[in-house]
Amino acid sequence: MNLRREDPERAKALLELIQELYKGPVRLMEVCGTHTVSIFRSGIRAMIPQGIDLISGPGCPVCVTPPEEIERAMQLARDPKVVLLTFGDLMRVPGKSGSFEDLKAEGADIRVILSPLDALKVAERESWRKVVFFAVGFETTAPAVAATIIEAKKRGIRNLFVLSAQRLIPPALRALLSGQRVGIDGFILPGHVSVIIGKRPYGFIPRDFGLPAVITGFEPLDILEGVAMLLRQRKEGEARVEIQYRRAVREEGNPKARALMDEVFRPKDARWRGIGVIPGSGLGLKGDYAEMDAEIAFGLGPPEPIPEPPGCICGEVLQGLKKPPECPLFGKACTPERPVGPCMVSSEGSCAAYYKYGGEGHA
Repeated sequence: MNLRREDPERAKALLELIQELYKGPVRLMEVCGTHTVSIFRSGIRAMIPQGIDLISGPGCPVCVTPPEEIERAMQLARDPKVVLLTFGDLMRVPGKSGSFEDLKAEGADIRVILSPLDALKVAERESWRKVVFFAVGFETTAPAVAATIIEAKKRGIRNLFVLSAQRLIPPALRALLSGQRVGIDGFILPGHVSVIIGKRPYGFIPRDFGLPAVITGFEPLDILEGVAMLLRQRKEGEARVEIQYRRAVREEGNPKARALMDEVFRPKDARWRGIGVIPGSGLGLKGDYAEMDAEIAFGLGPPEPIPEPPGCICGEVLQGLKKPPECPLFGKACTPERPVGPCMVSSEGSCAAYYKYGGEGHA
């Protein structure tokens, strides 16, 4: 169903359906940070029964990138022969020795790009420099990164390298459920990621853990319908993966995009902030493309884990164990103007959403 943004009658009907299906306390995790922002901006929490607890998950790529990977990228940027390219959200993420913004102010050549393909233009225009693209993202951006790498190979561009901090969502969800620390009764699954991978990779959620899951769009009515679908599954007692966001997501996802990823990347173990090392949850370059891997080209060893800043509970927020207002730094020592952790920096970060739109008593 193609839900319009403003449809009061549809909204009323969905809220009545949710009330009808609601049978007691339930915790639903919205995996994607864009869902978190939409939920706050539209006031959904105030509309649905109080016993439906919507908790944020590890769906912000900037937030889950551990500090040691930020430090490795900064290490490369300190080389005067290197141009470091990255996305804008990363510029203000605090690392052990400051942020990319701080390093840029000291003279490092760090530039924000809007698309991975922009890296090709920089590498061609400045062929005497070593250009490193710090690729942070989920399955949503991985195909574009892969296409950039393939095109660089075709054009014979030899001064472009990729420092991959790409992550895969399904292994992270399995890790959360296997850890048995988070009480989750159902998943509001990410729409953008699912456009690429479809529904099959989530099959383990109902099969192995008996939990319902719904791939959901980002408009308020999408989210309300997704919540209703989850409650209906719980009422029926038959967990499955459903697609609410059918106007964008196909059962099989996007085969062409997945083919690009499969050609360039191989799964590798990766550490997630707050969660730890998750097998097969990262992406590294493989085969002939490995010569563009910055880890290999610059001889970078395995990164040594760096602890979170004192008092910061970003890692627990990303697991759904705590909510931002429970952090002793939230809104005090940690604000969007003076962030301590990445969850307060990124536009998809839970702390930034709570701070901007108000939540749990904060306004």
